[in-house]
Amino acid sequence: MFPMVTGFMSYGQQTIRATRYIGQSFITTLSHTNRLPITIHYPYEKSITPERFRGRIHFEFDKCIACEVCVRVCPIDLPLVDWRFEKDIKRKQLLNYSIDFGVCIFCGNCVEYCPTNCLSMTEEYELSTYDRHELNYNQIALSRLPISIMEDYTIQTIRNSTESKIDEDKSSNSRTITDY
Repeated sequence: MFPMVTGFMSYGQQTIRATRYIGQSFITTLSHTNRLPITIHYPYEKSITPERFRGRIHFEFDKCIACEVCVRVCPIDLPLVDWRFEKDIKRKQLLNYSIDFGVCIFCGNCVEYCPTNCLSMTEEYELSTYDRHELNYNQIALSRLPISIMEDYTIQTIRNSTESKIDEDKSSNSRTITDY
């Protein structure tokens, strides 16, 4: 008779424990209902990249002295630097500079160690193409200045979902002189 009673007691304890776990998960689910959505409608809305974001590399041809420090510090020896030595000015003359972004790991070592600061990271991250050979950028493509997300009028920038929601609420509740 006692084994049957202890069996009922353990069954009751298991039932209470399971109910507690279900209740905790239900409370967690209910606490998430009051949060604002995090989803961004990507092509039309873009979040602002952080200050030290490592995007596409920008190259300034006039500043480069063809020292090849970028090649030596790159973990995969990626930048291709072609140069020739000019005897009359006793300096290296840069002929071609290219980076294949299909292989680049965006570590930023080349930018950090460049002695003349001719390399810099931009906030541009949309580099996808249908042909991987289009990701091989020469000095002309690397020198193209990126369009800032802040300056692109066709895209609504999202700083923080809570800030934008608060701003929308404030703008709908208050009128200024320019809102007719």
